[in-house]
This record gives sequence, structure tokens and C-alpha cells, in this order.
Amino acid sequence: MPASTSETPRVAVLADSDTRWKWGALTARRITTDESPLGGFLLRGRATPTPRQLDEVGVRADSLDEVTAVEFLRAMERDADRYDVVVLALVGGAVQAMLHGLARAWQGRTKRPVVVTGYVGVVYEKLADGLLLRHGADLVLANSRHDADRFRAVYEGVDADASAVTECALPFLGGAPYEEKHDPYTVVFAAQPSVPDTPADRAYLLGRLVQHARLHPDREVLLKLRSKPGEHTTHIEEAPYQKLAQRIEGGLPANCRLVYGHMGEVLDRTDLLVTVSSTAALEAMHRRIPTVLLTDLGVREALGNHHFTGSGCLASWDQLDAGHLPEADARWVSRQGVAADGTYDTAFDTARARVTGLLAADRLPPLAPYYSLTTAPGYLPRILARHHLAPDGTPLPGAPAAGKEAGPVRQIVRRAARGAYRHGVQRVAPVIRRMGEL
Repeated sequence: MPASTSETPRVAVLADSDTRWKWGALTARRITTDESPLGGFLLRGRATPTPRQLDEVGVRADSLDEVTAVEFLRAMERDADRYDVVVLALVGGAVQAMLHGLARAWQGRTKRPVVVTGYVGVVYEKLADGLLLRHGADLVLANSRHDADRFRAVYEGVDADASAVTECALPFLGGAPYEEKHDPYTVVFAAQPSVPDTPADRAYLLGRLVQHARLHPDREVLLKLRSKPGEHTTHIEEAPYQKLAQRIEGGLPANCRLVYGHMGEVLDRTDLLVTVSSTAALEAMHRRIPTVLLTDLGVREALGNHHFTGSGCLASWDQLDAGHLPEADARWVSRQGVAADGTYDTAFDTARARVTGLLAADRLPPLAPYYSLTTAPGYLPRILARHHLAPDGTPLPGAPAAGKEAGPVRQIVRRAARGAYRHGVQRVAPVIRRMGEL
């Protein structure tokens, strides 16, 4: 049976990208203990993180396996007593598939692991869709009071149980507060893989970054990138900034360069963080680093910067070039769970207490997602089929055989297929689109 509350909870994290692994693993630490054994599972797909990306995240697991959805469910059925908490750090559809699959795998058990899910950052699109796909977990974590209120309103609006919604914060906030300017003064642009998504808009932003560097030769201007060419994150990147930078006439200025690495370490030397809508903005605000959400391409839902209206941090490159330095609105920051007021240490107390209480219960009810063949008969089967599951959560015919390990040849084929997919996205697809526009 799962461990009692007097023992150290054992946690499994299933993630489908580097950013979700970061969120899932750090969340596991926040809601249990740093000493909790951590079993890592990476969902096989286009965004499965590379060893370099995992190293950059900096969270180590006691074990780490790459699995399909069906392989993970079989492991959870076989080893249900091995884990006390399961964190699903996945896109909404994959969360829903796992909830139904786990409900079947644990059918008839009086004790089962506590299931936790949530969002890796700002929730600025597909609010109802994403939330209802996550319904059914024991805890649906909200990264702020603002999100918790919205989440409950969605669930209650469809007569779904909203008790799982639990307010906490983003698990990767931290670092020393910003106190004085660095030498040289450092401006960091935090790039995103898919925002904006057109090559023209991305080239524009890069051009403005370069212009800022040339206008301020005394400043160090850094372009912080999430992935290297050939790697994928949560979103597809069709026009990598590395490729666009090669087209800059005369090359990048001496005081402008590309950087990788852990965002927290980059923020340690940042005086001004600039982005379109990256979660890095919240990390910077948490540390009281001056932060700007760019308005150059508009304030639009498609960009996600609309989420920051009221923050006091919306500005354009023209304003930054002229020396504008924003100051975040304290009330907005507090409501967004950024906790720049020093309350971050208690942000996970409620979630931790709920997990402890569920682990101490004599029995837990079966997982019961809102979506079922009664509420969504035309939608749910498609969601489950994407992960090779039938409507009742059982594996479809042709699913990987239980216990079948990938041999060397199979591993090579997987890597080659993933590389071909990424090459197609980043190289071939843009060419085809340009040809179609002729």
C-alpha cells in the first residue's frame, strides 16, 4: 500500500517537454519534500527533452524512463504500490487520457496514489478546454489567486466538482532580489518558441534587440534562448532566432549575443528583462527586476501579453530605447502569485497539507473526470485514441507489448524519426509555405 504520512512520500512525474519536466519535478518537491524519492517518466513525442535540456532544468530524478502513454499506464498498474503521488505535467489532452487510463488501471483499489496536475505558466488561452481536460485529478494546481478564482468558476459553470482546485504558485520562482545595477548594465530578451509565430515578426523583434544594442553600446544585450537548433520545447519553433541572427547585416554587435542555460542564473545578472509574454517575466517580477512585456506587435490574446494588462509593465522598444524603466504594480503582482512581498515560502502550504490529508485517508474515491461517454461522447474518444486508448481507458489493439524494452536498433530509429520530424518542421515546412505564397 502507499506510504503512510509518517513516511517520505514517493513521487512519479510524467512530463512531455523540458518546461513541463521542470514544472512537474519542482512541483513534486514543493508539495512533498526534497527527500522524496522521485521517479521520472518522459512521454515519448516530438518534444521529448534531450539530455542537455534536462541538465539545464537542473532537477534530478532517482530514475528516468522514456515511455509511451500505454507503457506508463502499465507501469502504474504494475507498480501502483511503489508511488504515493503522481504528477501529470502534460498538455491537457494527455492529462485527460492519463486520468481515464489510471482510473481503469486502479479500478477496485481502496488505496491509490494521489494525482496532481496543473499548468506550467500563464494561462492565457483555451481556459475552459484546458481546465476540463484536467478535471478528475485530486489536485488541480492554480499558480495564483487570480487563476484559482477562474478555475473554480469554469468547473462550477458546468456543474463539475471544483474542490480539486488548489491555489499555490509557480514552483520555480526564487533567487536573490534585485538590488543594484550590474556592470555592465544587462538587458535580456527572453525568447519564446512560438510567440510570435511568424518569421517576419520574429525578425522584427530581433532587429529591435540589435538596434537597442547599437544605441546603447555601454550595455550588454542578451538573447536568452530556450533550445538549440534541432531541439524542441513545449511548442514548435519554425523560425529559430539562431537562424535569423545569421541574416543580420554586419552580424550581431559586439555587445549583443545569444545565451542558453538556466533562467535563474541569467536573471542573476539581469537589470532589465524584456519579453513578449514568457513566464520568465513572472520570474523577474518575483525578484523585483524591472520587466517589460512588449507592445510592438499589439496587445493581443494570440501573443499572451494581454494577461499583463494592469501590471504597469507593458511598453515598446521605442520607449526602452529612450530609457523608459517600468515599475510593476504591487497589487497586480500579488494577485498573480508572484509573491515579491516575501510570502512565497508559504505558497505551497495548502497543497502540501491537502496531499498529506489524502495520503492519510483510509481510501480514496475512484478518479472521475468530468468528461465521460455521457458528457462528451463525440470528443472524449478522439482524445483517448491519440494516446492509443479505448473510450474505457484500456489500450487499443496494437499498443506496445507490456514489458517490451526498446533495443539499440529501436532507439536509433526513434532518434532518427524525431530528428526527421524536427527537420521537417524547421526546414521543409517553411519552404513549402513560401512556395505556396508565390
